[in-house]
Amino acid sequence: MTESTPTVKVIDTGALQANFASVAMHGDAVAQYFYSTLFAHHPKTRSLFPTSMTAQRDRLLSALLRIVTDVDRIDQLGPYLAELGRDHRKFGAIAGHYPAVGEALIGTLAHFSGASWTAELEQDWLAAYGLIAAAMTGAASRAALSEPPYYDGEIVEIDRRTFDIAALRVRTIERIPYLAGQSLSIEASTLRPREWRPFTPGTAPGGFEFDLHVRAIDGGSVSTALVRAARPGERLRLGAPFGRMRLDRQSPRSVLMIAGGTGLAPMKAMIGQLALDGGRPTRLYFGARTIREIYDGAELDSLGRAYPWLTTQTVVSADSRWSGAQGLVGDVAVAGGDWSHHDIYVCGSPSMVEHTLKALVAAGAQEQLISFEEFGKA
Repeated sequence: MTESTPTVKVIDTGALQANFASVAMHGDAVAQYFYSTLFAHHPKTRSLFPTSMTAQRDRLLSALLRIVTDVDRIDQLGPYLAELGRDHRKFGAIAGHYPAVGEALIGTLAHFSGASWTAELEQDWLAAYGLIAAAMTGAASRAALSEPPYYDGEIVEIDRRTFDIAALRVRTIERIPYLAGQSLSIEASTLRPREWRPFTPGTAPGGFEFDLHVRAIDGGSVSTALVRAARPGERLRLGAPFGRMRLDRQSPRSVLMIAGGTGLAPMKAMIGQLALDGGRPTRLYFGARTIREIYDGAELDSLGRAYPWLTTQTVVSADSRWSGAQGLVGDVAVAGGDWSHHDIYVCGSPSMVEHTLKALVAAGAQEQLISFEEFGKA
C-alpha cells in the first residue's frame, strides 16, 4: 500500500478579505468584543495588557488589517509576522496563549458576520490563523536563543525643547542591536505600566546611550507621560528593534530624507551612521507647522556645517513669520530636485507620510527605493 499525502487546506484569501471588510465596519466594537471574550474565557491573559485598553484596541485592528491585506502575499507578510512574534515576547506572551487568542478571534468574527458566517469560512480562518500563529511562535522561539524579551534602561537626561516636545537621553545596560532607522517599543515602567509606544532612536547604533525625540500627542498616554512627568532616573523597558525603515549601508546611491516633526529622529540616526561609514551625498528636508516646532534647528545647522556631504532645509507650513521655505514638506522636497535614482526615507505623521509618498511616486521616484515609517497616537 502507498502512503497517502495529507490534504493541505487551500485558503480562500478573497473570502477572508471580504469577510474582514464587513466585520471591520463595526469599528471599535470588534476589538471590545474580542478582548471581552478573551478575558472572560481566559482571565489569566488579562495581566498581559494595560489597564486602559483604548490604544490596544486600535493596535489589534491595525494588525488584523495588515495581515488580511497581505494574506495572499506571503513574501510581504512573513517578515511582518516574524517581527510581530519576536516583539510580543516583551508582553510575556508564550506559545500557550495563541490558542486562546485564536478562539476569541474566531468567536468575534462569527459574531459580527451574522448570517454570512459559514462552516467553510470558519475553516479558512482557522487555517489562516494556524499559519499566523506558527510564524509568530517560530520567530519568538528563534529570537529567544539570542536576545532577551526586552532590554532595561533609564532616562539619564531630559531636555524639554518646547511645552510638548522633549529630547530624552536613554542609557541601557546592554547594547540594543538596532539598525539606523529602526524603532523600539518603550514602556515607562512606573508611569505607564504595560503600555508600549514605538519610538525611533535619534543616534547611530552601537553604544549604550541614544536620544529619543518625544512629542506629547493628544490622547497619547505614553508620549505625554514622557514629556510632562518623566524625570532622570525613570526606568524604561525597551522591546526588540523593528521597522521597515532602515538605512541601506551597502547602497552607492545618494540619499533623500523627508521628516515631519519628531520623524526627524531616525534621520539623525541614519546621518550618524552615514558619517561613520564615510558619508554620501544626502539632502534632508525637515518640516514643521510653526517656528515653535523647529525644536532641533541648532543641531541641524551644526550637522550641516560638520558634514560637507549633507544639506539640510527646514520647511514651515503654517507660520507667516517664517522667512524660509513654506508649504508641505513633501511638496517642497519633491520640487527640489530629481530623486528618481535616490534612496528615499520618509517619516512623520500618517497623513504626512501618505501625502509625501504619493507626491514622490507621481514625480518619478522609484517605489522600491523608498522606505518609510509613520507614527500615530500612543
